[in-house]
Amino acid sequence: MEIVEILLLIFLGIISYLIVKRTVAQLTDTPIWLLWGTLMAPPVFLSLWLVIKGDDQPLPLAVALLPFIVCTMLYWWLIQRGRKTPTEAKEALDLLDLTEPNAAAAKPTNPNPLTAEEEKSLRNCFPWGIYYLQAVDYRPQAILCRGRLTTNPEVAYEKVRENVESKFGDRFLLIFQEGQPNKPFFALVPNPWNNTQTERHQEPLHRPLWAGALFLITLFTTTVIGIEFAGIALEQVQTEPALLTQGLSYSLPLLLILGVHEFSHYGASLYYQVRTTLPYFIPMPFFLGTFGAFIQTRSPMPHRRALFDIAFAGPIGGFILALPLLIWGLHLSNAVPLEETSSLLNFKSLDPRFSFFMAVLSKLTLGSGFTADMAIQLHPIAVAGYLGIIITALNLMPVGQLDGGHIVHAMFGQRMAMGIGQIARLLMLILGFVRSEFIIWAIFLLFMPNMDEPALNDVTELNQGRDLLGLAALTLLVVILLPLPGGVAQWLQI
Repeated sequence: MEIVEILLLIFLGIISYLIVKRTVAQLTDTPIWLLWGTLMAPPVFLSLWLVIKGDDQPLPLAVALLPFIVCTMLYWWLIQRGRKTPTEAKEALDLLDLTEPNAAAAKPTNPNPLTAEEEKSLRNCFPWGIYYLQAVDYRPQAILCRGRLTTNPEVAYEKVRENVESKFGDRFLLIFQEGQPNKPFFALVPNPWNNTQTERHQEPLHRPLWAGALFLITLFTTTVIGIEFAGIALEQVQTEPALLTQGLSYSLPLLLILGVHEFSHYGASLYYQVRTTLPYFIPMPFFLGTFGAFIQTRSPMPHRRALFDIAFAGPIGGFILALPLLIWGLHLSNAVPLEETSSLLNFKSLDPRFSFFMAVLSKLTLGSGFTADMAIQLHPIAVAGYLGIIITALNLMPVGQLDGGHIVHAMFGQRMAMGIGQIARLLMLILGFVRSEFIIWAIFLLFMPNMDEPALNDVTELNQGRDLLGLAALTLLVVILLPLPGGVAQWLQI
């Protein structure tokens, strides 16, 4: 076992301990050392295997996967066994800061912003056959209405929302949030989008000139990078500017994939009347030529169904376009001898075996030309399609405000989504320990907030069809990031 691997194992141990102490310790009474030991057991086991058996002894698939499966299930069970029951008040206060970054200016300084008559009107907004109201608690940031749900959550939210709007207009946002088991609660928070916030409504949501300028700059930077992927030196372009068009075989497919991804989000947002900016591309004058694209959401999600549909639309839309482009590009690519420098980021000598999905697709596309001692020299179109697949996988990571984080939040609720995100971050860190190319992304996930913004109705669950689509999206993530098992590689003769 080399000194670098020992240092990586120590680094993994320190980082995982800090993560558990900072986040999971807030949710459970289970000792930190026990949770940390459970997480570290798989990498320690694999390290001991390498010490005892050596690098030449192949690691059986069952031996590799069993510790991760068992320890993941044990880790989850330990968290649930010692889970603390948070109060509704703390959940509502945490929720407020996520609803609107600039909402602090709209928070009332008076902890009881309602008159006696207004409180009576508020209580009348909760029919006993819909939601049996038991207590109204005033907090500096919210009015908490606690009780017991007596009907379908969606019916209850819509009826209470209609009543609150009829009594108070657009003065409050009504948030329906999970609390204690079977006791969801309502929170009335100051509405930063009400009609009195005239400056807010005058703020331009769409900046087409700015979005168009960023797109053109990104088109230029990706085209310049595409020239290098096409095997043309920049010095040649200076003497023959027409060669610049050779980079379009990379830039146009890549920007098309990114554009479809973001406009899929944008279209779904329009459908649910969620205020959203136009997509903004991020140019980068080196490496890939771009750092991707993004949109900004300027209003809360109405319910978990909208949260799911908007999050799901982006990565799946991009994947549907990236897949045929990748297949087309692989047909134009060449198999080259496998070298020590072959890796998942070496486009001149790509080793697709880091991914079950990429390895199988490469074999199906290249056929007998792709064997166990071969790598792939990607055509620029294949580079764009390949990056589209990687972007899909990274966006589907079930962490925080990534698309995958929104999806698991919509499927399982905010509380369980945080636990899933915590496990995903640690598994990604372990994957980074195995494949060093992923370590930067793993560290990025560690510093990303794990809590997703709540929907206004954050209680009503999804239907069975959306649950199945969500599971399919998570399965796609696993298939892309799962390394090719040795047995499958032998069967495919790669």
